[in-house]
Parts: sequence; structure tokens; C-alpha cells
Amino acid sequence: MSVADTGAPAPAARLSVRDVTARFGGITALEDVSFDVAPGEVVGLIGPNGAGKTTMFNIICGLAKAKSGTVLVDGEPRPRADRLAAAGVARTFQGLALFSGLTVRQNVMAGLSPLAPGALTGLIGLKAGPRHLEDAARRAQSALDGLGIGDTADRLPDDLPYPLQKRVALARALVSSPRLLLLDEPAGGLGEDEIDELGELILDVVRENAETSVLFVEHHVDLVMAVSDRIVVLDAGRVIAAGTPERIRVDPVVAEAYLGQDVDVDDIQGVGR
Repeated sequence: MSVADTGAPAPAARLSVRDVTARFGGITALEDVSFDVAPGEVVGLIGPNGAGKTTMFNIICGLAKAKSGTVLVDGEPRPRADRLAAAGVARTFQGLALFSGLTVRQNVMAGLSPLAPGALTGLIGLKAGPRHLEDAARRAQSALDGLGIGDTADRLPDDLPYPLQKRVALARALVSSPRLLLLDEPAGGLGEDEIDELGELILDVVRENAETSVLFVEHHVDLVMAVSDRIVVLDAGRVIAAGTPERIRVDPVVAEAYLGQDVDVDDIQGVGR
């Protein structure tokens, strides 16, 4: 029996972007962009260089301001950037943004600080309850173990190879058990085998919690094709296509948008899931 049959309201999208327009210095970066991410869905956001992907991601995260339009999380206005974690939203960054002076475990514990500030204040020498810090350390270790890097907990991130640093950054995002996970170019700097492993990790996040949704911006279109339920394609600040990987792969408008770019059109038309 469907939701319509029962008369119950449809569940709110985990993320809803409606008619978002952004202009900077007279340049239109985004124009009337709309899309949803449903609970438990993996959505890839792609497009050629300069398409507006980073601007859209920053608006979703509260790091940039739209001229018009709305961004809703679970049906509510998107919270300020410093309150995203409390609203069940976590993100990774292109540049990792790890704290070089803290251990791997402490870096992951910092992912809990917006939920319970004592986790971070305790790390920098301020007073925090020992019970709270013990729980934060336990959750951090569990997140690291889940990504197969639990043995790095007491090391410094700068001592780890880049692919492992990427996993530390992902563990920091996952430690708060987010309902919406935002990944900003997670495959950047990784080799082919490491990208394949990343794809499995993304799918594992959703398999382990059917309510968790993932939105990720990525240049590696083969990865997007492999793990996404749906794909949103931006070009020149507009949505030019949206749909399943199978549909996007054969869309001539998408192929034309990528012509002359760094992404091989074969990545769009010939990659299987």
C-alpha cells in the first residue's frame, strides 16, 4: 500500500533545493537550481569545470549565500554552518582540513564538537567532563575501525599516506552518525584502486543505515556512475539533466556539455554500474 493510499503525508526529502540562484560580482553562478535527495539515496552532483558545483555545495553547507531560493533539510530551513551537525548533517572538505597537531583519534573526536562542545574544548586543554571525553573517544575509535584504519588512532595525520588521511576525514564526518552526508570531491588525489575502495565505502554507509543520504560533488564520473541512485548535472549554473546513471550515460545534452573538458565522454556513456 502506498503513502497516497493510506492518506499519510509523504516523507520530507532529506535535502530539498528549490529555485536557488546565486550571483557574485554581477556573474550568475547558479540560476533556478532545484533537486531533492531522498532518505537513503545517493546522489551525485557533476558538471564540467565552472558549472557551479562548488557554489551549490557551499550554499547547501551555509558557507555561501544564495540571492534567492531555499534549501531545506528534513523539511526545515537549512541551519547555519556551525549547527549542521546538530541537524544531522556532516561534510568532508576538498582539502581534508585535518588538525596536524592532534592525533587521528582526536581529529575524529572533533567531528562531535558541534553536537557537544566539550569534545573539542577538552582536546585543546579546556575543562571537559571525563565521561563525555571517554564516550567521544569510543565513538571516534568505532568510526575508525569501521573504515579499517583503527590502528592509526594514536598517530598524527601528517604521518599517514594521503589515501588514509582521506579515510580519517571521512571518519570525522561519520562519527556523528549523520542523516545527510555531504562529500566534496572525495576521490580527489586517489588512484584507481583507491577510488574503487571509496565507492564501496560510500555504499556501505547507506547499507548500514538505510536512512542516511549522501550527496557528493565529484569529477570522477566513473565513480559517480558506479554508486549513485540519481545524478544531477550542472552546466553554466543550470541543471541540464537529472536522473538515473543509465539515463545520464546516454543523454546527448550531457555528453555535449563535457566535450572539450577533462572528463572523457566515454566515462559518461560507457561505464557500467
